[in-house]
Amino acid sequence: MNYLKDAIAKFTHHLIEPLNIKQLLTRQLNQLSGGEMQRVAIAHALSQDAQLFLLDEPSAYLDVEQRLMLSKMLKDFVEHYNATILVVDHDLLFLDYLSNRLLVFAGEPAVHGEVKGPFGMEEGMNMFLEDLGITFRRDKDSGRPRANKVGSVLDRQQKSEGKYYYV
Repeated sequence: MNYLKDAIAKFTHHLIEPLNIKQLLTRQLNQLSGGEMQRVAIAHALSQDAQLFLLDEPSAYLDVEQRLMLSKMLKDFVEHYNATILVVDHDLLFLDYLSNRLLVFAGEPAVHGEVKGPFGMEEGMNMFLEDLGITFRRDKDSGRPRANKVGSVLDRQQKSEGKYYYV
């Protein structure tokens, strides 16, 4: 509770409730699971007075439902507080739900690198997915993003059209 006093005082509706932290407030930090600690750390970080928030792997330790909830909460937070959040994450589904714009990092790890962008989602994801050699489509029934099997009819068709990322 002491660690989150600013978040509780100022952001109960936008951080504490959406991150489902209320039941954690009476516990010690060293008693929390990885996912619980991750949610507490995100609430603490976003409760700080800042113009730019940097979140490195905020989806780590969270299950699928929590990742979707986090992406919605972050979008709402950005909109409500006119905040800017730079997120680095490896979960493409999470990034797809969360992001409006992308920076694409290219190069060879620990040797050289280049940052490209920012891009809109379609252009940035097309560039990123082309580099990986994979394509994404939306599931017809659920609307969720799905990776195409490499070499499948859809994969080959999308690659021939230069559309690695669904629109």
